[in-house]
Amino acid sequence: MILLVRHASAGDRYRWWGDDADRPLDDRGREQAEALADAYAGLAVASILASRAVRCQQTVGPLAHRTGADLVVHPALFEGGGAEATELVRDLAAAGGDAVHVLCSHADVIPQVLRDLLLDGLHVTGPRGCAKGSAWELTVEDGRPGSGRYVPRPGSGA
Repeated sequence: MILLVRHASAGDRYRWWGDDADRPLDDRGREQAEALADAYAGLAVASILASRAVRCQQTVGPLAHRTGADLVVHPALFEGGGAEATELVRDLAAAGGDAVHVLCSHADVIPQVLRDLLLDGLHVTGPRGCAKGSAWELTVEDGRPGSGRYVPRPGSGA
């Protein structure tokens, strides 16, 4: 399985005075990150990849801590990296196996990846979205993303 996670709540980018990549999670975002870890800590997580944005690393940090998986910054997951992120997802799927790969990225990247995968034949069930702190659970079938399910609030039962 591949989990595409949008970073959790990090306040308003227009009220942040520094480099936007350095903007951290706010209180709500830290709660969302813990809920994400609660939801997925029981999985056999093989890799956790995140954008260089601090908020992405903080979103999957608790999951990395609980699973013991290394958190690796990957340039394809930063804002504007949609095509490269799609290739990353395809490569992880092609590697096969039962491992779970977690990728944390941004609101412009995740929808583009999903559009590209839909053109490849990804089957989506249920609602669609890309809210802060949400996840897409992608199954891997025959070395390709097979189906996708949107989880608006991992760990909340919703």
